[in-house]
Amino acid sequence: MNELVSNPFGGQIQTTNTGMGLAQSDQQRAIAEVQAAMMIARMNPRDPVRAMDRILNACTRPALAETGLYQYSKGGSSVSGASIRLAETMAQAWGNIQYGFREIYRGTGSDGVTYSEVEAFAWDVETNTRRPVQFRVRHWRDTKNGGYPIKDERDIYELTANMAQRRVRACILAIIPGDVEEAARNQCEITLKAKADTSPEAMKKMVEAFEDFGVSKAQIEKRIQRRLDTITPAQVVSLKKVYSSLRDGMSSKEDWFDELAEEPRQEPKTLPEMSQDEFSKSLTAWEKMLQSGKKTPDDIIKMLSSKHTLTEAQKKIIEGLVA
Repeated sequence: MNELVSNPFGGQIQTTNTGMGLAQSDQQRAIAEVQAAMMIARMNPRDPVRAMDRILNACTRPALAETGLYQYSKGGSSVSGASIRLAETMAQAWGNIQYGFREIYRGTGSDGVTYSEVEAFAWDVETNTRRPVQFRVRHWRDTKNGGYPIKDERDIYELTANMAQRRVRACILAIIPGDVEEAARNQCEITLKAKADTSPEAMKKMVEAFEDFGVSKAQIEKRIQRRLDTITPAQVVSLKKVYSSLRDGMSSKEDWFDELAEEPRQEPKTLPEMSQDEFSKSLTAWEKMLQSGKKTPDDIIKMLSSKHTLTEAQKKIIEGLVA
């Protein structure tokens, strides 16, 4: 038996009684939650001036400023923007915004590997502006030695959440005014430059942080074209953006750091042996040097060893000249 139920957004929905009681209940609950959220938002509209002040004040915190900007290379030039952490902070301070992601369903690909169909979204409840993005996450983990499918639910969730972060960021930034984002990024830049720590302890921590991505101190110094102990605050700010980009998966280390060529090994130089005739002819001259006190046996041996290879017997003869 079919029946008509009222739709709060207008019109009617035709449903069936058979096995639909629970579905109807869930649907009505979801509609009620949407209506309540919109009603509360309209009863408590945001004050753009106060919201902007909250965002800028948050961007004066060094901890947020350090993680709030990312940078990546595109077409030979650097592109920077607000990270997911800054986007979340702006959404919270701007107010009346809901955001996140949800798994819609799971399936199996033609290669036998399962996948999740996921939706990331951001919704300005006050203006009823919604930006959803659907994407697919393959349950697969790539490694240097090849990839493999993942089965553990925790691993699947962590992979999905990691892939969803960038989409959620894009959705939030799509509904927040562009001038608000730009002002927040500028304030983060000002905070970083004012609080940039160039002390040896800070540089040591930075090197350790980059080592997690396979970046060495030598590669960092090659990028900034100077030693770390002479780094400038502006370069610290730039490196922190690069680190945020690597951490959030916006770029890879190859985009920023050149591989260092291995220095060719130098084979030890083999000196020619000093012939016995040449050695015998020079004994008189060496003996005079020793008797005059101008040279010691060690001085003569060191001088000869720079051009020839002396035998142990020859060294003992030179040492015996002062006896």
